[in-house]
Amino acid sequence: MKSTTAAPEPRQLTGKGQATRARILEHTAALIYRNGVHATNNEQVRRAAGVSGSQLNHYFPTKESLVLAVIAWQAENVLSLHRGDEFDSFEDVEGFRKWAAFYVGYERAFHEGCSLGSLASEIIKTDLDVHDELSEAFTQWRLIFRDSLARLQRLGRLSNDADPEQLANLLLAAFQGGMLLAQIAREISPLRDALRAAIDHVESFAITPDS
Repeated sequence: MKSTTAAPEPRQLTGKGQATRARILEHTAALIYRNGVHATNNEQVRRAAGVSGSQLNHYFPTKESLVLAVIAWQAENVLSLHRGDEFDSFEDVEGFRKWAAFYVGYERAFHEGCSLGSLASEIIKTDLDVHDELSEAFTQWRLIFRDSLARLQRLGRLSNDADPEQLANLLLAAFQGGMLLAQIAREISPLRDALRAAIDHVESFAITPDS
């Protein structure tokens, strides 16, 4: 890919352009997960996304710009889900259990792994200058947990003995490690057990109204 032209910002694109860009990112993410970054080339992306070479170069002039956009796209998908109402905004421990149940029961997640985690495991093997973006994506994910736990603590629903930062690290580590082991074992129990143990630990700090 050429590196002389800057990639257009998504907000500068028409609706059709945004749809084309999203299609390229979706297929590139799948190719990176399946083949790795180095083995994913322009021709594969072009064919998978159904775009021409000039279209691909217009949206993503360099491989680095494409990989950066894939990171941002995958991160936004994950973060938007966690910031929505799917898990009751993590307003209590039950919200975390709903989160765990969602991924334990999500067949695509089991077969493909965490979209962001699987992508990260491939990209960190490369020399592309995208590590800061990956780190920021996981930081934002962890902060969703930390801020939710800190809010529960402020509301008197979580003991002052709890460390929201530590618990957030535990939840994210249990998810990523459990997902990897589940993929290796080809069955979901490592993820289910890791998340159950992590959330049980969080719940050990919970304060019920009558306690």
